[in-house]
Amino acid sequence: MKKKIKKYWELYKSFSLGLSVVFSVVIGGVIGYFLDKRFPTKYHILFLMFLFYGIGAAFWNIYQEWKRLK
Repeated sequence: MKKKIKKYWELYKSFSLGLSVVFSVVIGGVIGYFLDKRFPTKYHILFLMFLFYGIGAAFWNIYQEWKRLK
């Protein structure tokens, strides 16, 4: 019984980490997109900036989970 619970717990942690990575990138991109529509620039700087913030947040989430596993 404990093995089954441990297996489901690991599955939950993996799934939640994957969702947090996807959502942080998507939310960063969406915020940047709407800010870029509101304040238009020639090179879509706000979109790229917030997209990279989202990617940075995704890596931060991966790093935090990796630290917990140690």
